Amino acid sequence: MKSNKRVIVITGPTASGKTALGVEISLRLNGEVISADSMQLYKGMDIGTAKVRPDEMRSVPHHMIDVASPEESYSVSRWVSEAAVLCEDIFARGHIPVIVGGTGLYIDSLLSGRDFSAREENGETRARLSALYDEIGGEAFRQKLIEVDPERGEKLAAADKKRLVRALEVFELTGKTISEHDAETKLIPPRYESLRFALCFEDREKLYERIDKRVDIMMAEGLAGEVAGLIDSGLSEQSTALQAIGYKEIVAAMGGQCTLAEAVDEIKRGSRRYAKRQLTWIRRDEGINWIKWGETPDINKAADYIEALWKKGETK
Repeated sequence: MKSNKRVIVITGPTASGKTALGVEISLRLNGEVISADSMQLYKGMDIGTAKVRPDEMRSVPHHMIDVASPEESYSVSRWVSEAAVLCEDIFARGHIPVIVGGTGLYIDSLLSGRDFSAREENGETRARLSALYDEIGGEAFRQKLIEVDPERGEKLAAADKKRLVRALEVFELTGKTISEHDAETKLIPPRYESLRFALCFEDREKLYERIDKRVDIMMAEGLAGEVAGLIDSGLSEQSTALQAIGYKEIVAAMGGQCTLAEAVDEIKRGSRRYAKRQLTWIRRDEGINWIKWGETPDINKAADYIEALWKKGETK
């Protein structure tokens, strides 16, 4: 059964023009932006996340930005829960949710209709299983998982601590294997119908040039000061927020592990690698509509294309 609620998705790698296109299409179609960026949701992390500025919003409502403290470890289940409530509110006001961002897991989980209630993380269970992994070793832990979930246990490497712990945690909390949960998820109808677009460049080097330039601009705008301010506020260097690209490298420089120039180079390399991973994730979606830029993004032409498909009632 199809949903009669339709959303627009604009995704793509970092520095590909998502923010500007999301605003433009929202202006044309009476939309409101829901940010699908796992770092822009943290308060006080503006420069390093390329967070949309008030003047760039052009009066378009933006949601899921500055909704959490950087001390928190924000989960995909929490994001989906809060974003779904926002979508319903936007629909109720006769507007269109425009999902904009590069965190593919967030977007896919929102659209899929997946219910995370049964798989909600449990801090005590996670910590106990993590300690057990460290105590008995990866292979012995993997064998424990194989006893209850041979399908997933056989697929995972003994060194893959995060996924091994997560799989056994799900079984302990729900009585079902993570394989069973995944199989059930595939049978759930989509939460929303969606028209999905991914941005990229015909020449990958153009994207990398934009990434490098963006990092230089971030430094000029005071990224190092932003990181120092977060640490001065009491934020732990081990926090999830400070593991983000652009932050962990500056933390390393502040700790004397490298020079600031070396940190900047590493931010650029890390951002380019992240862009590759984002593109790999997006290519899994056979229903994505690709918008490929030439020398520079043509926001108006892309918005014309999206608007035309939307008004035809397309979902893909």
